Amino acid sequence: MSDQAPPSARRDDVDAVVEAWRRERPDLDTTPLQVLSRVSRLALHLDRARRDAFAAFGLEPWEFDVLAALRRAGGHHELSPSALTAATLVTSGTMTNRIDRLVDRGLVARRPDPGDRRGVIVRLTGAGAQAVDAALADRLARERRVLAALDPAQAAALAQQLRALLLPFED
Repeated sequence: MSDQAPPSARRDDVDAVVEAWRRERPDLDTTPLQVLSRVSRLALHLDRARRDAFAAFGLEPWEFDVLAALRRAGGHHELSPSALTAATLVTSGTMTNRIDRLVDRGLVARRPDPGDRRGVIVRLTGAGAQAVDAALADRLARERRVLAALDPAQAAALAQQLRALLLPFED
């Protein structure tokens, strides 16, 4: 089929996989493959696009995650290491290493926690804010191109459907 055919009439690699399984195992319902294999493949493509967006600004994905958590914090763009750990879903040891590396690059700074003399607060620096803001703008531009195949109503409906699939994992 031509690239000009509507997406619903075009075939992707998942179609071939599903057809092969239907041929080999007609007793199985392949509906999960039709949906989740596409989600999985799309996630791989998005991961590559995000890595490219971050790399264009000298950031690794994990660096973007930490900087973005601080940027979203508002105010002085500060969080405790434990709040950063929760926001980025890594272990405390991993977060300590990440903070050390970001401090070395001048993207974040540590200061004593006034509420806990044993604790520290991690703050986004000006350089960190510039890097994360630029990388986010590029990431969003790339992701808008991915969503260009959908009209706004379709994108909103897809977001709602994906939320319904994701919520049980987050509860």
